[in-house]
Amino acid sequence: MVEDLFWACGAYGEQRTTMKDIFVICMARAAVGIVVLQGLMIAAPTMVAASIEESLDKRLPNGDGSVHLTGELRQWHKVTLTLDGPFAHETDTSPNPFTDLQMQVRFTHVSGSPDYVVPGYFAADGNAAESSAASGVKWRAHLSPDKTGIWSYEIHFHQGDHLISNPDAVPTAFSPYHGIQGSFEVMSSDKSGRDLRSKGRLQYVGGHYLQFAGSGEYFLKAGADAPETFLGYADFDGTIAGKPNRVPLKTWEPHLQDWREGDPTWGRGKGKGMIGALNYLSGKGCNVFSFLTYNAGGDGDNVWPFVSRNEKLHYDCSKLDQWGIIFDHATKMGLYLHFKLQETEMDDNRHGKNSSGKVPTSLDGGALGIERKLYCREMIARFGHALALNWNLGEENTQSTEEQQAMSQYLRDMDPYDHHIVVHTYPEQQDKVYRPLLGDDSVLTGTSLQNSNIRDTHWQVVKWTRASAEAGKPWVVAFDESGTAQYAQVPDLGYQGFDGTDPADSKKIHTQHEVRKYTLWGTLMGGGGGVEYYFGYKLPQNDLVCEDWRSRDQSWDYCRVALEFFKQENIPFWNMTTADELIGNPEFNNDKYCLADPGETYLIYLPEGGSTTLDLTSVDRGFSVRWFNPREGGPLLVGSVKELKGGKSVTIGMPPNDPDKDWLVVIR
Repeated sequence: MVEDLFWACGAYGEQRTTMKDIFVICMARAAVGIVVLQGLMIAAPTMVAASIEESLDKRLPNGDGSVHLTGELRQWHKVTLTLDGPFAHETDTSPNPFTDLQMQVRFTHVSGSPDYVVPGYFAADGNAAESSAASGVKWRAHLSPDKTGIWSYEIHFHQGDHLISNPDAVPTAFSPYHGIQGSFEVMSSDKSGRDLRSKGRLQYVGGHYLQFAGSGEYFLKAGADAPETFLGYADFDGTIAGKPNRVPLKTWEPHLQDWREGDPTWGRGKGKGMIGALNYLSGKGCNVFSFLTYNAGGDGDNVWPFVSRNEKLHYDCSKLDQWGIIFDHATKMGLYLHFKLQETEMDDNRHGKNSSGKVPTSLDGGALGIERKLYCREMIARFGHALALNWNLGEENTQSTEEQQAMSQYLRDMDPYDHHIVVHTYPEQQDKVYRPLLGDDSVLTGTSLQNSNIRDTHWQVVKWTRASAEAGKPWVVAFDESGTAQYAQVPDLGYQGFDGTDPADSKKIHTQHEVRKYTLWGTLMGGGGGVEYYFGYKLPQNDLVCEDWRSRDQSWDYCRVALEFFKQENIPFWNMTTADELIGNPEFNNDKYCLADPGETYLIYLPEGGSTTLDLTSVDRGFSVRWFNPREGGPLLVGSVKELKGGKSVTIGMPPNDPDKDWLVVIR
C-alpha cells in the first residue's frame, strides 16, 4: 500500500489521507465491520489496519549516535537537538519508547547559569509532521536559551521498565547514546514587534502580573477562550470526531483568507485555515488563545495526543509535530498559549461534580500515575520551550486537592522553565477548590476564573487577588470564562442576525458593549492579569463548534484598545491595586472601578459615564485629569476639570463628550 494513493472525502474534507489516518479510521470503525473510503467499501477493517500496522513497523537499525542542532541559534529562539538514537515505533511495547526509554538533555550556559535539564521525546523519523511517520531513530529536545554565548549539552539516555513513572525503577544507561556531549554558540535575537522572541520568556515573578524575562515588560492578556475544541482540526493526523453530528472536526475555512504566503503548512498545504485564524487574532491586537489538549470522553471528544483514543501510553508523533507547528507560529505572532490539560468530564473518576465511578478516559482516575505523568512529560518535552504559556490543570476541574497538588508539583518538577500553573473550576466551587491551594499549600501561581454572570466579574477578581496576597503568594488572576454557559461573550450585534436576544425565545440578554464594560474592564480594574472570551452554547460560533473568530470582531477591537492604552500611556499597572474604596465603592459593585498606585496614579472606570469623587485626603500634591475613550481608543482628552489638588476628597469633573457612555479617567 502506498500512502499517496489515498485521498479522503467526507469527514476529512477533500484532502490527502495518510496511511496512519487510514489505520486510525479502520481501528475506530472496526466494530462496525466496514469502512468507506473514497467511495470504496473495505470489508474487515481490522485486517486492513493490521496490514498497515505491519507495513509501518519495518524494523531499521539503531541510529549511530549522531547529534544535529537545528533552528536559529539565537537567544529565546527554539533550538532543537536531534539524536540518532534507538529505532522505535509509536506502538512498540517492549520497550515502549514513551515509558521505558528516557532521554534528557542537560543544557548549561558557560557562566553556569542557567542550567536546565530538559526532557526529550521520541520523534519518529524527525519529519513526522510532513511524512506522518510512526517509526524512526530520531529523539529530540528543545531549548529556548536565555542567554547569548556558549552553551554545552550532555545527553542522558536510560532504559528500564516504566522508567518514566516508577520511582523504584533501576535505570540502565543506554550506550552509545548516554553521555554524548557537545557545545554551541547562541547569538542575540534579531526579532522585534509582536514576535515573543523579542521579549523573552514570560515568568511568574511573585506578583499579580507575569513579566517577560528579556524585555522586562509586564503582561496583560486578552483573547479567545473558545473554542475549547481548537485542536479538533481535520488537517491534523489521527484526529477523529467522536461526536460528528454535534461537534464535527474544524476546517477553519472562514480564516483561509488570513493565511499569507510564506506561512507554515504541512502535508501538501494543510493547516492554512488554522494558521490564518491565528494571524487574524494577532492582527486584531489580541495576545492569547486557549485549547484543550485532551478531551476524550468530554464535550467535544475529538482531541487526544495518543495514537488512538484509548492508547494512553503511546503518543502520535506526527499529530504532535503538527500541533507544534501551530504553537511555534503562535509564538511568532505574539500569542500566549493557554494549555488546558483536561476537562471536567474525564479529569478523574468522578462523574460530574460529586459522584464517583469509573471514567475510562480519565488518566489514572485522577491520580498521579503512569498515564498522567507520561502525559504531562510529553506536553512539556514537546511544547515547554514556548516562551509564553500556562499549564491549566483542567477545565472545571474536579480532582481532589491532593490530586491537584500532586499534578501541579509534577508539572513544576518536570518543567525546566517553571511556567505559570493555574486551575479552573465551577463558579460555585471557587472557595472549595482555591482556598486549600493558596500560599505555600501548592505550587500554583494563579487561577483561571469562571462565573455565571458577567456582572460578577469585577468583585471576584478583587476577591482572589486579595486572598492570594494575604496568603503570602500573590496569584495572577485571569477571567477566562465570564458569564453564563448559554451566552457569555456574545457575538457582535448583526453577526448571523444576533440582536442581543436569545434566538430561542427572544429574551434580552446582553451585547458586546456589556462584555467590554463588565468582563474586560471589570477584570483589568480589579487587578486581574487579563481575560479570555468564552462563547455561549446557545449563540452562533459557540465554544464547541466555533471556527470563525470574526464573530466577535468588535470585541477584539475593544481588547486591543485596552491593551494599547496601558502600553502607550506607560501605565505602571504592576504597581497598582484595586482601590474602589477611594471612589465610594467599598462593595466592589459595577457602578465604578478604581485601580491605583496611591499618591502617584489613579485610573477610574465609569461604566455608565458621569462623574465621581476621589478621596485624596492622604495626598498632598496636585494631579492632572485626562479622559480615555475605551470604545474607540485615541489620545487622552481634557474634560471639565483639568487638575486636582490633594488633601481632601475631590470631584473629578465630567467627560469631554458622551457623558452617558463609559469612560476611563487617568489621574496622575
